[in-house]
Amino acid sequence: MDAQILTFVFVGLSFALYIGIAIWSRARSTSDFYVAGGHIHPVANGMATAADWMSAASFISMAGIIAFAGYDASVYLMGWTGGYVLLALLLAPYLRKFGQFTVPDFIGERYYSRTARVVAVICLIVVSFTYIAGQMRGVGVVFSRFLEMPIEWGVIVGMGVVFFYAVLGGMKGITYTQVAQYCVLIFAYMVPAIFISMLMTGNPVPQLGLGSNVAGESVSVLDKLDLALTDLGFSAYTEAVKSKIDIFAITLALMTGTAGLPHVIVRFFTVPKVSDARRSAGYALVFIALLYTTAPAVGAFARLNFIDSVHEKSYAEAPQWVKSWEQIGLIAWLDKNEDGVIQYGPGAPFEGRSEYVEGVGPHGERLLANAPTVSANEISVDRDIMVLANPEIAQLPGWVIALVAAGGVAAALSTAAGLLLVISTAISHDLLKKTFRPQITEKTELMAARAAATVAIMIAGYLGINPPGFVAQVVALAFGLAAASLFPAILMGIFFKWINREGAVAGMVGGLVFTLGYIIYFKSPWFGAVNSAENWLFGVSPEGIGSIGMVINFAVAIVVSRFTAPTPEKVCAMVEDIRMPVTKIA
Repeated sequence: MDAQILTFVFVGLSFALYIGIAIWSRARSTSDFYVAGGHIHPVANGMATAADWMSAASFISMAGIIAFAGYDASVYLMGWTGGYVLLALLLAPYLRKFGQFTVPDFIGERYYSRTARVVAVICLIVVSFTYIAGQMRGVGVVFSRFLEMPIEWGVIVGMGVVFFYAVLGGMKGITYTQVAQYCVLIFAYMVPAIFISMLMTGNPVPQLGLGSNVAGESVSVLDKLDLALTDLGFSAYTEAVKSKIDIFAITLALMTGTAGLPHVIVRFFTVPKVSDARRSAGYALVFIALLYTTAPAVGAFARLNFIDSVHEKSYAEAPQWVKSWEQIGLIAWLDKNEDGVIQYGPGAPFEGRSEYVEGVGPHGERLLANAPTVSANEISVDRDIMVLANPEIAQLPGWVIALVAAGGVAAALSTAAGLLLVISTAISHDLLKKTFRPQITEKTELMAARAAATVAIMIAGYLGINPPGFVAQVVALAFGLAAASLFPAILMGIFFKWINREGAVAGMVGGLVFTLGYIIYFKSPWFGAVNSAENWLFGVSPEGIGSIGMVINFAVAIVVSRFTAPTPEKVCAMVEDIRMPVTKIA
């Protein structure tokens, strides 16, 4: 069977598995729907957490960002992994001991305020919808290439699958589905990485292959890549281009944003005991490390293979993968000097947005409109395709290509499902049950949760079709929003008894409004702001501005708390109880 048929088979079988699990483990109560009844084993929860956290940004986009940004992309590795350690040590065990369903639950009870709960829900929804836009974009990229459909239809198909098992199974169905998805995505990521490492260096361990010599040559992979890029006019792969302040800000925003992500935090409510929350965090870190230590090697191999495949090759000689991705608009070539040869170099190949028009050029390429030349570079490549295209670039067997497609879909769908669940839970449980309609029955609450998930997935589909950037960029924005809004409120709620409701509400609003406004100003088409370092506040990019928003949140909360009524004694006692370790009585 060719790669196309194998892809249909692999993706179809994986969908059947996910839907089957959802039917088997469908939620029958609000406890099942929100926290899987609190009976998930730590190992299973660790795998589900890893799948929930390693989204399309990790599987599809991170290695692509590393491939094209080199050293600067290390912020994603440091921020996301460091943030998970922060979550596991500082927040997860205490929130599990608190014993509620959601992050707004904790904030509403800790800050003894319906207003605080509502503000937390708003923050959660903004963060989750920003994050889910990246996941649905990832689904669309995978489907558009491997199932030969437009990105828009790919997003719609993905919406349908997520809708089925998220709405039917709730957290219980999602958890067991995510265990299966982790197995699929990690196998799909590691197999081609091992193949490519063997082909390029002779070393089957990608992490070691990155530091090895290229097969048959006396130069290392990184040295060869540095030389190839500098010869083309780029900065060296191992050279920092971003400013130190921006690298620091992005890393901090990603770390604290990770620790404030509601769909990851809620995973620690699904285990039976506080000690299980710590254990599942440890297991998850091991499962996550398998992919994250491999990504730098995948990125470096992809960039070398890309250069070898396209630079100074005639279009007729270009490999089939270039033409395949070109057909869906994720690679574009404009023959500026009309010599029929692809020239790859620094600089944007087109000014503004280029669009395909009907017909083909003299060399068989798809024709572009509205693409005036601004540099010698003739080829544009979407960063999100590099991991998916890697097996084709390296000419691996068809079953490996199909496996990567199934893994990409699993990564995107697993996180999308978790995000949809926290959105629906926030609306049905935190807004309806705990705030505006406390008299509703459990059956009505469950129906409201499913209705909220239905509406949320429609909005998510729209955002997936119209995303504000590459998958990893969109996800980084979501982490910044979480860092600026939810993380300070949770951290201060656990460790600072004197932070009161007025301070928490003012801090969340201040951090969210500042960060969201900054992102919209530089990322949306409405203002036309030039998104460059010269225009950024303190030289901090939109991806890192959440770190400044976090500082604003802390500062506002502390100042307001000092000048308003103190925290009630019963709330202080509750905080003490959360922080008190559980002791066993013989």
